Amino acid sequence: MFDFFRKYNKIVMIFLFLLIIPSFVLFGVERYQGSGDEKVARVDGNNITRPEWDAQHRIETDRIRQQSPNVDAALLESDVMRYGTLERMVRDRVLAAAAAKSNVTVSEERLSRIFAQDAGLAAFRTPDGKFDRETFQRVTGRTPEQYEAAMRADLATQQVLLGISGTAFTPPALAAATINAFYDRREIQIARFTPESFASKVTVSDADVEAYYKAHTAQFQSPEQASIEYLVLDIEAAKKNISVNEADLKTYYEQNTARFGTKEERRASHILITAPASASAADRAKAKAKAEQLLAEVKKAPATFADVARKNSQDPGSAEKGGDLDFVTRGAMVKPFEDAMFALKKGDISDVIETEFGYHIIRLADIKPAVVPPFEQVRATIENEVRAQQATQEFAKAAETFTDAVYQQPDSLKPAAEKLKLTIQTASNVARTPAPGVAGVLANRNFLNALFAADSLERKQNTEAIEVGSNQLASGRVTQYTPARPLPLAEVKDKIRAQLVTERAAVMAKAEGEAKLAAWTAKADGATFGAPVTVSRRELQNQPISIIDAALRADTAKLPSLVGVDLGTQGYAVVRVTKLVPRAPSAPEQAQQENAQVGQSVTAAEELAYYNLLKERFKAEILVPKPADTLPAAAR
Repeated sequence: MFDFFRKYNKIVMIFLFLLIIPSFVLFGVERYQGSGDEKVARVDGNNITRPEWDAQHRIETDRIRQQSPNVDAALLESDVMRYGTLERMVRDRVLAAAAAKSNVTVSEERLSRIFAQDAGLAAFRTPDGKFDRETFQRVTGRTPEQYEAAMRADLATQQVLLGISGTAFTPPALAAATINAFYDRREIQIARFTPESFASKVTVSDADVEAYYKAHTAQFQSPEQASIEYLVLDIEAAKKNISVNEADLKTYYEQNTARFGTKEERRASHILITAPASASAADRAKAKAKAEQLLAEVKKAPATFADVARKNSQDPGSAEKGGDLDFVTRGAMVKPFEDAMFALKKGDISDVIETEFGYHIIRLADIKPAVVPPFEQVRATIENEVRAQQATQEFAKAAETFTDAVYQQPDSLKPAAEKLKLTIQTASNVARTPAPGVAGVLANRNFLNALFAADSLERKQNTEAIEVGSNQLASGRVTQYTPARPLPLAEVKDKIRAQLVTERAAVMAKAEGEAKLAAWTAKADGATFGAPVTVSRRELQNQPISIIDAALRADTAKLPSLVGVDLGTQGYAVVRVTKLVPRAPSAPEQAQQENAQVGQSVTAAEELAYYNLLKERFKAEILVPKPADTLPAAAR
């Protein structure tokens, strides 16, 4: 049979080709490509895909981690935070589309001026003034051209909203009404009707409990859980696999000796006769002649240098100190001055030196020689720096090995761990969503999604290598899985009974409160309220916000005024508004700040309204459901 295949291999290949190609035609390539191109949003006919969303969220979370290393990882990977990233992406695309349609551009002159004033960009310039492209790209992850394009786009989109924010106007009457609504106070008395007062009157039978359990089984579920093992490859792990020989360390030491010790310092005094570059040739010649005259004077009597400087130097910062400039290192002075100063011997006086400030006479008072620590003293620091320089390249190699290893031997993480000298970690009671307070890999939503994917749960195989952070990959496998299951009635019946008692008692409390409200409104005699308290939206006095809102909305034309407030499971309240308490006038500065805050709020509201109009115009829509507006417990 094998002879047949060898003899007719071309025919077999054609047959297999005809067999495979129709499967792509009939079922589509999507099944072979996965869901990497899933559309999550659309703006002006252009899609935002899930990989783009993931990448942008990773950039934002990495930036937050750099600024706040102790931030809760579960918060960063929560559905609310991820959805916020997507909303910002849509906003950026909408404004970019508006800028493009309106032909909004940014002039080269403005862009150059912004770049020149950017202190962050100055850090990437070499001593000779050239821009270090390689360092910039390594640190920022973008080429200078990409950075310029992003800056140009940001400035253009800012101009889209500038027409709104730059023309917003808040009339004094509107500002006063807004501020008063926030600061206005009411004196109130409260009569509370709490469920606890009616709990003893509530009867809940076993049949009631069982009926509630059957109708709300989904509320009483034991969540699915998994025991897992996992590997993490990060930059620190990659460093461990870097071998550094002694010769390389010593070469690095010799090339960077100045960095490991203290630089040579020199203390000089000078006499300055000012002559700015804008001065006429005659004035500069006169200044130089004056300097040469003083030079001849101090050459004859070096000990008088300080006195001559006090009387004649035109440098206001050093003249009164006899020209003393204290100790400085190279780079602190303008180049002609520095070259002359570092060429002198201790006690020497220079010739007349010309700089952009005028003409100088320099006397070198003292020298602190450079101090370089011995190699052995800084060896550990050097080794760490060399490893760090090689770590990025080594991580790229290790990442490829890691990805291949967890894929090629999918039933075990041990081969990948042995190849890269990683430790297999374990965790139990892992759920689909990060547990409160958890950090690291187990807080990463993409990693958990891969663990709880159908293939991973059914086959107990390794997940693919998941990027869980900057220079950080992880792979895991489920070793034991417990699916979600309904809790038996016996375990939850006490909880259900207590819940039914509370709900029914709250209904009774509300009915009693409404009856009292009607009776007291008709006849105030016999009404019982608590002690008066003064409340506002800034002074809640430990009262629910619903009571504050009701008190502030009550009709103050005729006081006292009664309003009822349904507090849900907390019962009912009858609020008696007895007095309107005007706020004290603000000091002028505070009033100005308050008006400015109102103006900012109005501007923000107008910008939002205009943005919503643009969203409709460019048919912007988010294609994934919005999560419940809740954050992990650790973040609340």
